[in-house]
Amino acid sequence: MRRLIAFIAVLLFIASMLSACGSSKAPAARAVEDYLTALSGKDVNTLTVLSCADWEASALLEYDSLQAVDTRLDGLSCQPSGTDGDTHLVQCQGKLLATYNGEDQEFDLSVRTYEVVQQGGDFLVCGYR
Repeated sequence: MRRLIAFIAVLLFIASMLSACGSSKAPAARAVEDYLTALSGKDVNTLTVLSCADWEASALLEYDSLQAVDTRLDGLSCQPSGTDGDTHLVQCQGKLLATYNGEDQEFDLSVRTYEVVQQGGDFLVCGYR
C-alpha cells in the first residue's frame, strides 16, 4: 500500500511539472509577443516600456511607420531560439497584417530573430537580426 501511495505521489508530481512546463512561456518569448502586440495595437507606452534604452528610438520609428494603417497580428507565437552572450534570441511565427485602403500587406514575423536582454529583472526587446 505504501508503494502504491508513493507511486501515485510521484505520478502526480511529474504530471504537475509537465503541465507547468507546457503552460508557461519563456520570459524572453513573452516579452517579444507583448512587444509585437503593443506595436500592432499602437500602444506606444507599453512599446517603450518593453524596449531597452538602446532600442527605444527604433521602436518608436516602427510605431510611427504604422500610424497610417490598420494593423493586426495573425498566428503570433514566439519561442526562444538560443542566446548570444547575455542576449536571448527569440524566433516568432505569424504575420503582422497592415491594411491600407482595403488592401492587406503581410509582414512575415519569422524572417527576424528578436534580441532580448534582461535589465532590472525585466526582459526587454533590444532589436532584431
